Amino acid sequence: MSDILDLGGRVALVTGAGQGVGRQIALHLAAHTAAGVVVNDYVLERAEAVATEIRSQGGKAVALQADVTDLASVKAMVAKAEQELGPIGVLVNNAGNAGATPSADARKPFWETGPEAWNSFIGVNFYGVVNCTSACIPGMIGRKAPGRIITVISEASRYGDSGLEVYAGAKAGAAGFMRATARTLGRFNITANCVAIAATVTPATEARLKADPERLKKMMSNYVIRRPGQPTDIANMVLFLASDASSWITGQTYGVNGGFTFGL
Repeated sequence: MSDILDLGGRVALVTGAGQGVGRQIALHLAAHTAAGVVVNDYVLERAEAVATEIRSQGGKAVALQADVTDLASVKAMVAKAEQELGPIGVLVNNAGNAGATPSADARKPFWETGPEAWNSFIGVNFYGVVNCTSACIPGMIGRKAPGRIITVISEASRYGDSGLEVYAGAKAGAAGFMRATARTLGRFNITANCVAIAATVTPATEARLKADPERLKKMMSNYVIRRPGQPTDIANMVLFLASDASSWITGQTYGVNGGFTFGL
């Protein structure tokens, strides 16, 4: 029986893939016949470690450093990736949070800060998505084969988390950008969708989630499935959206959130 999640030899680019959710997405795609996986991270050593892991399991991978907020850096990365592996057939915009070099004021109330702190979130979560998508589209169209664009957003953009106003706005902007992109690119057989995630255990959150068991228990009381997410939970949905199993789905946002929010 054929694998319904087979990627059909597409080359995949995963941003922010040096750890956490991005790492697991890269491993998932590599395990389902991607022709190769471009592991991007702001820190090359992290990307190299994940690419080595993929190669040790029989996959093909290349590690490329780029700051997704810098369009010139992104274009250079995509050109290098296409030179080494071929045109990108799957783009996963995963890089997020407060970016590679967040402002020291990024976590203060937004009305006490200004553009430098706001851009920590807007740069990576919105412009990063625009930059990477714009750099990959010409190759996807030129391939004349199905293309997939998946952007990882946050439930903060739909629920509206207190204290995360600018981050939530940037993620909501990325979702709107994906919907419009889906409408534009449908005629080229390219789909564009989002995955909205909630509290997930990653190297960036694990210590904080485990430091206060009572706080974690209280947090999880807001979830129907009372555990934090794991990177595999998100990677499973991304793999589905990257495969031909999702060929008639575009412009959508899927909540992978343990029932934190429900939507029609």
